[in-house]
Amino acid sequence: MSLTTRAAVTDLYAAYGRRDFDRVAELIDEEIDWIIYGPVQIFPFAGHRHGRNAVLEALGGIAKDFVLERYDPLVVIVEGDRAAVMSDVAFKQRSTGRTISMHLANFLRFQDGRLIEFREFANTFDLVEQALGRWIDIT
Repeated sequence: MSLTTRAAVTDLYAAYGRRDFDRVAELIDEEIDWIIYGPVQIFPFAGHRHGRNAVLEALGGIAKDFVLERYDPLVVIVEGDRAAVMSDVAFKQRSTGRTISMHLANFLRFQDGRLIEFREFANTFDLVEQALGRWIDIT
């Protein structure tokens, strides 16, 4: 029996929040289409990935560079096989010890209780400034 979309979303975010990456992997479809929108020069785990192994490699890249401090879904909207989630998130940058805080907007699609499509958006300009530890002068 497959999970409902709401149950799958709840399970996925709870597993990620408690760092249960085995469960996260179980909830990701083998043929997932995954995009984290952001500059790959600063965040090498961003960009397009296809397939569970590529996504798990990207998640490993996040864990290599950052320590998860907080991942709190604030808004979850589910309609059919799709979900939108806005989360309050904080990661500690391993190289500097700086905490980077953000709101993330995720758009997901599920099939048979597994994640088959993922899109993540954030204020990447703000994230780059936080990651670099300085304001970017655009004048």
